[in-house]
Amino acid sequence: MIQEIQRLLDDYLVWLKDKTQLRQIDQWVEITTPYLDRHNDYIQIYARKSNSGYILTDDGHTIEDLEQTGCKLESAKRQDLLKMTLNGFGVKLVDNRLEVHTSNDNFALRKHNLLQAILAVNDMFYLAVPIVASLFYEDVVAWLDLHEIRYTPKVKFTGKSGFDHLFDFVIPKSRRQPERILQAINRPNRDTAQSVAFAWIDTKEIRLPDSKAYAILNDSDQTISATVIDALRNYNVHPIAWSQREIVREELSA
Repeated sequence: MIQEIQRLLDDYLVWLKDKTQLRQIDQWVEITTPYLDRHNDYIQIYARKSNSGYILTDDGHTIEDLEQTGCKLESAKRQDLLKMTLNGFGVKLVDNRLEVHTSNDNFALRKHNLLQAILAVNDMFYLAVPIVASLFYEDVVAWLDLHEIRYTPKVKFTGKSGFDHLFDFVIPKSRRQPERILQAINRPNRDTAQSVAFAWIDTKEIRLPDSKAYAILNDSDQTISATVIDALRNYNVHPIAWSQREIVREELSA
């Protein structure tokens, strides 16, 4: 089992390296990654030297793109959620830019954290246009609270690879159920499923042996493809469609 997990991790890192492209732009290096944004364009970040290290930034694209499509992040509640998400990855918000400072030693880790933060912010606020009453993350929180399911929000674990992974909810072990780790996916697609799958296989060996991972998938305004379901199941992440959440209520509340 350990060899199988190691092979999956190695395959992921090789894919990430092979699909990354670099381009010089004045003092900056543009890094085109294999991750897709909500427009199905490759996510790009930028790096430049800064003292003894580097600055990595999205150049403000993530926040500006959301605001241009009607997702305003001005309310105190959304600002708090945004800051909590970014803090979990150690990413700072500087004039609407998502930024991290890195050294030579932790460049790969900090780049990973910035990309995961971009994906998380994109996913969290994707459907947060004026006609939508609340964010999907808030819907999941409300449902957990309604049924008195105890949880710790926004928990960060460091995986076997040394990368940090932020999970939306952790339900502690009880007498009847093991530790349960939940991730809310607002926009289920290949990239979001792959991100959750990698986070889980990278951290499962350092968690309790019987810990379980769940992905709560928003199917309110979209159909979840079989590819997403299969990808999660293949890595022992239990996919739960939001419309079928009551099926696992007792399992999560136990």
